Amino acid sequence: MAEKNLKILGIDPGLQVTGYAVLAQSARRVKVLDAGVFRTDAKGSLPERLVQLYSDINDLLTEHRPDCMAIEELYAHYGHPRTAILMGHARGVFLLAAAQHNIPVHDYAATRVKKSLTGAGRAGKQQMQRAVMTQLNLARLPEPADVADALAIALCAMNELGREASKTSDGYVRR
Repeated sequence: MAEKNLKILGIDPGLQVTGYAVLAQSARRVKVLDAGVFRTDAKGSLPERLVQLYSDINDLLTEHRPDCMAIEELYAHYGHPRTAILMGHARGVFLLAAAQHNIPVHDYAATRVKKSLTGAGRAGKQQMQRAVMTQLNLARLPEPADVADALAIALCAMNELGREASKTSDGYVRR
């Protein structure tokens, strides 16, 4: 039986800067198809910024037609609740666009992504960048950090979805 190619869009949501990465897996090989950032004008109104994010994500979904989207869960830090609220607006735009394109969404906590790639849920930015670079055989560290985070989120999803796909009907993982 032929193995299905899997294409995953990873999103590190933000209102000002959003990282995105499209990964494809075939025959147990992972390839970066696209990666970058969406930027909005910090001086623009909230509705204008959300419209820009919506336009950007729709273009990306139309171009790449991923099988699923992996996105970071909303995290609220007590010292910065406004940041979480703004991130929530951006995240909502991405979830809406995925639903309109009939793309399933998988949510991952930042600690889960870090643990999936490094074995430690509290890994730092540079450690994550190095892990992403190593696992994807990149020539240099992915920059900016938003792109590295999106690549990590997509890799985490690929790892987890791969484990689920390899489970037998009795719940054991095939190796």
